Amino acid sequence: MMSLPFYQRHHDHYDRAYRHKALQSTVSQYQKETKSQSAVYAQGSTAYARGSAAYRHASAANFSLDSSAAYSHGSSAHDLESTAYSYGSTAYDHSAAQSKRSAAYSLDSESLSKSSAAYSRGSESINKLAAAYRLGAEAYSLGLKDSSLMIEDQSYKMSPKAKRAKQNLISEDKENEAIDYSVPIFTGREVSISGITDTEEERIKESAAYVAQRNLFATGEGVSISKVAKSTSEEEHHEKKSRKVAIRESAERMALKKTLEETQAFHKKMNQDKLLHAPEFIIEPRSHTIWEKQNVKFHCSVAGWPAPRVTWYKNNVPINVQTHPGKYIIESRYGLHSLEITTCDFDDTAQYRASAMNVKGEISAYASLVVKRYKGDIDASLLHAGTVSMPLGLGVSPHGYASRFEISFVDKFDVAFGREGETMSLGCTVVINPDIKRFKPDIEWYRNGVLITPSKWVQMHWSGERASLTLTHANKEDEGLYTLRVVMGDYYEEYSSYVFVRDADAEIPGAPGAPLDVQCLDANKDYVIVSWKQPAVDGGNPILGYFIDRCEVGTTHWTQCNETPVKFARFPVTGLIEGRSYIFRVRAVNKAGISLPSRVSEPVAALDPADRARLRSHPSAPWTGQIIVTEEEPAEGVVPGPPTDLQVIEATKNYVVLSWKPPGQRGHEGIMYFVEKCIAGTEDWQRVNTEIPVKSPRFAVFDLAEGKSYCFRVRCCNSAGIGEPSEATEATVVDDKLDIPKPPGRIMPTRNTDTSVVVTWTEPPDAKELVGYYIESSVVGSGRWEPCNNNPVKGTRFICHGLVNGEKYIFRVRAVNAAGLSEFSQDSEPIEVQAAIAAPSPPYDIMVLESVRDSMALGWKQPKVTGGTEITGYYVNYREVVDGVPGKWMEANIKAISERAYRIQNLKENMVYQFQVAAANLAGVGTPSLPSQPFKCEEWTIAVPGPPHDVTCIEVRKDSLVLLWKEPVYTGRSPIAGYYVDMKETEAKEEHWRSVNEKPLQKKFLKIGGLKEGVSYVFRVRATNQAGVGKPSDVTEPVVAETRPGTKEVVVDVDDNGVISLNFECDQMSPNSKFIWSKNYEPIEDDSRLNIDTKGGKSKATFKDLGEDDLGIYSCVVTDTDGVSSSLTIDEEEMKRLLALSHERKFPTVPLASELAVEILEKGEVRFWLQAEKLSGNAKANFVFNDKEIFNGEKYKMKVDQKTGLVEMIMDKLEDKDEGTYTFQLQDGKATNQSSLVLIGDVFKKLQDEADFQRKEWHRKQGPHFVDQLGWEVTDDCNVMLKCKVANIKKETHIVWYKDDREIMVDEEHDFKDGVCTLLISEFSRKDAGTYEVILKDDRGKDSSELKLKETAFADLMNEVCRRIALSATDLKIQSTAEGIRLYSYVTYYVEDLRVGWVHNDTQIKFTDRVKTGVTGEQIWLQINEPTPQDKGKYTMELFDGKTGHKKTVDLSGQAFDEAFAEFQRLKQAAIAEKNRARVLGGLPDVVTIQEGKALNLSCTVWGDPTPEVSWLKNEKAFVSDANCILKYESGKNVSFTISTVSTHDSGKYSIVVKNKYGTETSDVTVSVFIPEEERQSEQDKKKEDKK
Repeated sequence: MMSLPFYQRHHDHYDRAYRHKALQSTVSQYQKETKSQSAVYAQGSTAYARGSAAYRHASAANFSLDSSAAYSHGSSAHDLESTAYSYGSTAYDHSAAQSKRSAAYSLDSESLSKSSAAYSRGSESINKLAAAYRLGAEAYSLGLKDSSLMIEDQSYKMSPKAKRAKQNLISEDKENEAIDYSVPIFTGREVSISGITDTEEERIKESAAYVAQRNLFATGEGVSISKVAKSTSEEEHHEKKSRKVAIRESAERMALKKTLEETQAFHKKMNQDKLLHAPEFIIEPRSHTIWEKQNVKFHCSVAGWPAPRVTWYKNNVPINVQTHPGKYIIESRYGLHSLEITTCDFDDTAQYRASAMNVKGEISAYASLVVKRYKGDIDASLLHAGTVSMPLGLGVSPHGYASRFEISFVDKFDVAFGREGETMSLGCTVVINPDIKRFKPDIEWYRNGVLITPSKWVQMHWSGERASLTLTHANKEDEGLYTLRVVMGDYYEEYSSYVFVRDADAEIPGAPGAPLDVQCLDANKDYVIVSWKQPAVDGGNPILGYFIDRCEVGTTHWTQCNETPVKFARFPVTGLIEGRSYIFRVRAVNKAGISLPSRVSEPVAALDPADRARLRSHPSAPWTGQIIVTEEEPAEGVVPGPPTDLQVIEATKNYVVLSWKPPGQRGHEGIMYFVEKCIAGTEDWQRVNTEIPVKSPRFAVFDLAEGKSYCFRVRCCNSAGIGEPSEATEATVVDDKLDIPKPPGRIMPTRNTDTSVVVTWTEPPDAKELVGYYIESSVVGSGRWEPCNNNPVKGTRFICHGLVNGEKYIFRVRAVNAAGLSEFSQDSEPIEVQAAIAAPSPPYDIMVLESVRDSMALGWKQPKVTGGTEITGYYVNYREVVDGVPGKWMEANIKAISERAYRIQNLKENMVYQFQVAAANLAGVGTPSLPSQPFKCEEWTIAVPGPPHDVTCIEVRKDSLVLLWKEPVYTGRSPIAGYYVDMKETEAKEEHWRSVNEKPLQKKFLKIGGLKEGVSYVFRVRATNQAGVGKPSDVTEPVVAETRPGTKEVVVDVDDNGVISLNFECDQMSPNSKFIWSKNYEPIEDDSRLNIDTKGGKSKATFKDLGEDDLGIYSCVVTDTDGVSSSLTIDEEEMKRLLALSHERKFPTVPLASELAVEILEKGEVRFWLQAEKLSGNAKANFVFNDKEIFNGEKYKMKVDQKTGLVEMIMDKLEDKDEGTYTFQLQDGKATNQSSLVLIGDVFKKLQDEADFQRKEWHRKQGPHFVDQLGWEVTDDCNVMLKCKVANIKKETHIVWYKDDREIMVDEEHDFKDGVCTLLISEFSRKDAGTYEVILKDDRGKDSSELKLKETAFADLMNEVCRRIALSATDLKIQSTAEGIRLYSYVTYYVEDLRVGWVHNDTQIKFTDRVKTGVTGEQIWLQINEPTPQDKGKYTMELFDGKTGHKKTVDLSGQAFDEAFAEFQRLKQAAIAEKNRARVLGGLPDVVTIQEGKALNLSCTVWGDPTPEVSWLKNEKAFVSDANCILKYESGKNVSFTISTVSTHDSGKYSIVVKNKYGTETSDVTVSVFIPEEERQSEQDKKKEDKK
């Protein structure tokens, strides 16, 4: 089912009868009206051909076309070979300096025969025209030329035929009959287009040829059959027109010209391709299996319009012929595309893809190539990872011979440093044990944890022993942590190292580095957002912004997208061509110059996201050439509704991006959009895209005033018109919504290796959309900073490599987001580059947390010595114990685990096991722990929970400590209800365990008090549930209750600024120690409430806004120390105390009842004032303007009232020099306060204008003035009255009206008795739009009031006028005419803004040539030509005034219809009689003066149906033919009157009388015969002689 595009549906005609299955292209959708001016897009620029040649359409000739005719389809095309198509054309000769117009085809038989001969020779004229099109210099458009064409109708009505029939010649006897026609059908094979080319010349040629063929054969533009008269000279030779006929034809030509101009204007805006369709594979490439050294060739054939461009890929990497000379041969000839691979080797085994793309989309076809090697009986290339079935009995696992492989790395790649543009290689030798030759490992490479696939940037190789990765052209995007993973079945090993890529040398000294990671986001039909990351190197000068370039895929021409640099690292690129693919790059600029361009982005197609998803998931079906057109009449266009969900998705200083959803009401055709804006708070809407509507539901608005607020709305449009606007957006301030992040904090370097340092930091507060961080290092004292990374790193930890051993370095970090780079953080503490870490000591106290039939969960304690760095994980080993004899140790986990608990799977039930655990850090894996006690693997069936684990003691003091633990792994048969804590002295016996708490604890920590100083204690924890109390945890290490010397507590502090903070100090820190803050003994991960700052041995946790959410216990632990820790509890009472203290210290001020304010007094005076709640008698105030104190004087009147607390200052008026900041400073004892008011910019201007206005208003009201400003109202007669109310009037006061600065003359003067002035405007319409002004003046002064009736104000007025007009409409009445029945109603007067619609039986009437509507004077009518019984029913006229509708109804049925129909029949017969009566069409002059002896020949044409009788009268008497006077009447229409030799006796009045049954008509001609003077004189002389 093929639906028409919206820009064709408004045409009534399209060919739907053709159903031939062999068609290879789209059936042309012919239209009724002639259009011209087509736009040609060539190489990124738009060229419009302004001149157009006038095409004449010759009539179809009844001759057959030979097989060589240009548009013959053969016998299979429904006998179209017998149909003739004659197209006259005007061609441009590009070799000449001036274009010459080809001769028009005439309608006589000689021209027809010549035309027939020309077409039989192969339609040479059409071929030449096609050649002219291929020159591509101009767009050819069809038109009409008034001087040579006389058209009786704008275009003949062309209705679809039910069946195909042969066409006949147009006979001269049927001039007034409509002509049917057949549509020529063209197959895809006969259209030769060069496809998408790369050079400018080829693109221009291709675009021009395509537009020309589209206009000629696809859209029907210009295919309008009209009656063309003969040339002017021939007309003058045969006949002479009457004045009435000439006037009528002139009016028809003017109407046709207007219609053509409107059609041209419409199609300039709505110029769309009519024949486009996506590529389709007719023949897909097939797969091949060949031997090495052989050649192979893939073939495919593609259909589509425009002709698709085909690109070949190998494993999704484009094949570049230049980089492999002689290896690949790619050809494209006559729609057949091929890829030939010469001398194939094993590396050519791959999946190949042919991708066809044009403006409507992209489609791919795949084929595989397998290259075999000669390896004897077994093809080794097929022996890969279990792909070959091996003989039974070899004990092969699913992935090889062995059940487990040991993989190790030798000759590993180290940290690598490179520069942009260089080639870098990483390699590693892999040793796999056991070595099974027929099974190959899977080699995988990762960058920053993301799998790398081969591309033109990355190449991978596996030799069987060594894995290598090559960066062919290194870029900063390639920087990162590279991981080699070797996979053998279920086992794999990894090795990782970092690769650094520095910027290439800048072409311009001091220019910044290139941006990186260019990506395309939110692509749509004509719009895409390009994002990138800022470079780390700015060249020593701040980066001013970035330039974005685009390039169409397949070309090498780069186009800059923005004229001025943009600072925001995202930019919307608009103006893309739908269906085409683009790549982008970005360049940075500073004051020194422009950087090198970034690496190009991945290609992105300008398509609707739904189309892109559909093309990816559901490729189009192969093109069959069959077009199925619906039998339904084309639907009338539906004006689309408003878009929905309009919102601002991004706003910066440079642009605002809008997003919306298409409307639900839009019919079955495509829609486009217009975007409108207005300043917030106004209704002055302006269209942003005035020339071309956008296709995508995205739009970027540029050229907005920074800092101003705007509202936006969107309208939809299609062929039916422009819809209502969407709801406006909320006011949007033109400014960057995304702020540049703040600097990171707490830069902490720690030693790593002898050439690297680990740098950690904290994320900046309130950071949004961070893309990463840049780290810089500097040798202490050098003052030179070098980047440590060139690709932003995520996370808050980075290892800086390439440092010099023994040197001291400082580090700094800056954060990056799309808004820019933050300021640098504070410099870190200096650190000397040394290797200072060691493996950790063994864990201890291994215990079983849970046991089931085949697995056991273990827990253990952290090593006492961590090795100078954090522990990265643990490794667990286990062994079986049979009859007390331990077996061999086995690995429980291959990858390190981070938690101090682990479940070992796949154990044997009822088997006894021992376990050992080893800890690991950056230095390596430490010594394993001693073997645990034996544990039996059996199902725990107890209902009570298992033991808690990881029990630790912190905050040890002389009488208390805090105990922490983790919940049990085994929870029993019901959830855990709480915990019991047990304690005893270390030396006490087991029966001395006592419970610390009587009721179970819900939390997992407890502060235990009441300890004896100096006594050693141990603790344990038990969990309980509904079944009871479970096993106790492992006992803690002995803890002595003592407060060690130098122990410090967490201290809460409120500084002079009222900032509340928690402070903790430690003087026992090691280089690797860290302050760890917790709330309720849970690590603080959310820093939205606290800001933690650590310097040296001091750490401060500052509350941002202390509130109820901050209540709890705050603790701080210092790692890598002997248990340094402390806590502080903030409860509700403490919070209130701290807040009160903070408020007291932060605000030692005089309380104010109101801040400094300003107001305008009656005479324009300006009053500044504030009021304090209370002032003592000693209170005083200082007045400051722009940091300078001002004093009481002529300009300033100041006053301080201590009783009321009112402080004020009055100024007579505001001058320009008074712009600035006003401050009132109060001092009352020690308490001070001040309040300021900033009056600058728009604020000051507004206040100044208001003061001036009040002053002028005061002066204005001293004379005649307006009380109510000029307004309008609509009278009951639908006229508009402008009115205003005035005051302070006297007799001498005059009133003058103006429109658009021109005085309106008023006949009578106003007496002002009622205080109202009015101006009446009759029959108000668009011509009355403008600016109206009324002026009052007398000797006291003058005043004016203005009313703008434009745009929105005019629309509101017209809505009211239309409403009143609609209310004035009379009831519908019925009138019969010769053409049919007319329904009409009268209104007071009619304006174009009043929308009229008609409904028949509750169904909207679709207007056709038979049923039409119109307006004549004040009459609104609906004409029903040739009415039928189906036209009976209820008719409703709907009048829409812009807001509401008004209806008038009439019932045209029953007697009303019968009477109207009878009257119509009577009038129709009368009209037929008038039409067919006998008449003289023309040719006879009114007077003929002829010399005696000459021959007189008069002729005329008569007409009538039936053929009239002709008779002649001379001097009112019958006159018949004789020898001297010959009267002829031929062919029933040609009448001639001939006198061979006239004499004076032949003078007289001759009348021709034509008569038939419908009437008689007489035409007179007076013949005057004169004798020449010489003959007359000779005759007179002769008479005189005779007398003599």
